[in-house]
Amino acid sequence: MRAVLVLYFKYFLKWDDDLATSIYHAFVALCYLTPILGAIVADSWLGKFKTIIYLSIVYAIGQIVMAVSAIHDITDTDRNGTPDNMVFHVALSMIGLFLIAVGTGGIKPCVSAFGGDQFDASQDKQRSTFFSVFYLCINAGSLLSTIITPILRAQDCGIHSSQKCYPLAFGVPAALMVVALVVFILGSGMYYKAEPQGNIMLDVCKCIGFAIKNRFKHRSKRYPKRQHWMDWAEGKYDKLLIAQIKMVLKVLFLYIPLPMFWTLFDQKGSRWTLQATTMDGNFGALVVQPDQMQTVNPILILTLVPLMDSVIYPLIKKCGLNFTPLKRMTVGMFLAAMAFVCAALVQIEIDKTLPTFPSGSESQLKLLNMGSNSLTVRLPGGPVELAAAQASENYFTFEEGEMEVSAGNLSAPRYFNLTREKRQTLLIPSDINKEWVLSEDITTKPEQGNNAVRFVNGMSTVVNVSTSEEDSVLIEPSFYSNYSQIKNGKTVFTIQDGVQSCEYTTEFGFGSSYTFLIQSSFTFGSDCGAAITVVEDIQPNSVHMALLIPQYFLITAGEVVFSVTGLEFSYSQAPSNMKAVLQAGWLFTVAIGNFIVLIVAEVAQIPEQWAEFVLFAALLVAVCVIFSIMAHFYTYIDPKEIEAQFQKKDDEDNKDFKDQHEKSEPGMVKRLSNERHAKETKL
Repeated sequence: MRAVLVLYFKYFLKWDDDLATSIYHAFVALCYLTPILGAIVADSWLGKFKTIIYLSIVYAIGQIVMAVSAIHDITDTDRNGTPDNMVFHVALSMIGLFLIAVGTGGIKPCVSAFGGDQFDASQDKQRSTFFSVFYLCINAGSLLSTIITPILRAQDCGIHSSQKCYPLAFGVPAALMVVALVVFILGSGMYYKAEPQGNIMLDVCKCIGFAIKNRFKHRSKRYPKRQHWMDWAEGKYDKLLIAQIKMVLKVLFLYIPLPMFWTLFDQKGSRWTLQATTMDGNFGALVVQPDQMQTVNPILILTLVPLMDSVIYPLIKKCGLNFTPLKRMTVGMFLAAMAFVCAALVQIEIDKTLPTFPSGSESQLKLLNMGSNSLTVRLPGGPVELAAAQASENYFTFEEGEMEVSAGNLSAPRYFNLTREKRQTLLIPSDINKEWVLSEDITTKPEQGNNAVRFVNGMSTVVNVSTSEEDSVLIEPSFYSNYSQIKNGKTVFTIQDGVQSCEYTTEFGFGSSYTFLIQSSFTFGSDCGAAITVVEDIQPNSVHMALLIPQYFLITAGEVVFSVTGLEFSYSQAPSNMKAVLQAGWLFTVAIGNFIVLIVAEVAQIPEQWAEFVLFAALLVAVCVIFSIMAHFYTYIDPKEIEAQFQKKDDEDNKDFKDQHEKSEPGMVKRLSNERHAKETKL
């Protein structure tokens, strides 16, 4: 669903790039904040299995609400294809996204941990393989979605008027989520379902709070120092719980630099998708939509995960290098930084091809000679030579609002008021003493890779222009039509005067704008296209989408060695009763990373996109250095071994306690032993 979300914000809800990016990352952040709630519910109340089922239902409902919110016909009372009550659609979208965030976030810490629970202590290798297969399955779904969802979005659908089919793009994932839930429930009898072990999160918070309070109370030098600040909780809490919290805190401290990786990684669904909208997606036989470029990510993951596990890691091991999980994660962060350096270089190339639109104090003017003779036009900046039936090559920029224009043997100069921040074209008729028309041109790149096309009638009779997808447009003599949005590829225009007609065929790229002048010498026939002048107002996207592949390769390689390793590392370093909690902590770093993007997009307001990419790359390199230093001092632990040592010590203490008091106070021993057993069972 996220594959098309930022485009839904921009093109359906009509938000600008920064707002679309901010809301996108706010939604992603919420998806990774709610795992804390899911972990608490799973570990202390429902258990992982029931939590997955109940919150998956919420998930599916949210997806259905999103699909309904994208139906423009609900509020399109005038049936022009644009919703009349945008507040309704925005509100419904936000409700849907909130439900999705609660659903997906709630099951995130449970799914991988529930899978890990299916393996016992002797199956470490199989568990490691499971996490790789688990990640492969996620990305197999991602691959299908990034191919299919944009195709569904690109379809035209509607009850009264046709628009891009976002309801279908959101509705299909909703249906598939329901199917997935049914399949998961059918396998219920095959799963090992660990019972919830009490409200461990509450116990952890209370224990940490008591340790901090006790440490503050005994801050005087006359009190002996403890080896760890959590040891101040020993007077009230069990030593095993304190040891488990130490393990969790040790890993959580290591998580502090990690959000910066996700800050960069999740922009492939926002900034990189918007970047692709300004590029050429024509791959010959295949035309790639901007949101389909994300397909490169899951394709590479499906290739790189088995390659890393089967070839790269064993090869590094044979070379005698100790490529620990934390070293892998450091390399992953560096690769992500390099991906953004590539993105910045691509953006610089894109910027070279983008038109320079007028600022708030400027106006731009283009001249179009509709006559059959060359013409010299005198502007405030100097004379301009115009060939017959041709336009000036570029727009002229003026700061003055009112300007004087004269040409040839014009009886008197003409005066025009130019609109600031606008582009305009001055249409000069064959008889220059007749009325000159000032048209308003578009001042933005056409959206969604479409092409903005209009016709100017240089003939003395009325003409109709139509295509197979657009209704006929009536154009008066020496006048112009409104812009039509034409898709990329070959288009056939039919030109008629009521009696005769001819077809003019041309091919379009992505994101261009053209003015077609039907010359005064135009004649109907098979070669009528020879008397049509093509004026390029905005050049098509010329930077090819293939240039995005290196940055996708680097970010995906970084993801494989960072994210897959991080999931496995989190599980291996978590105590037996806190695995979902630590998984939620891992996912919490994703939320923080997305909040950083939100802050930069809304607060920093960096004018150049390439500069923003460079900033993110530099920040991640700095964080990568810090993380590598932290990783160097980290000591790997075996939580099960530590827990077993505490259990063994407790068993020995119990035995000594019973032996010492068995003869003298048997009743008291039994009572105290039962109380101790009850306490251990609760823990």
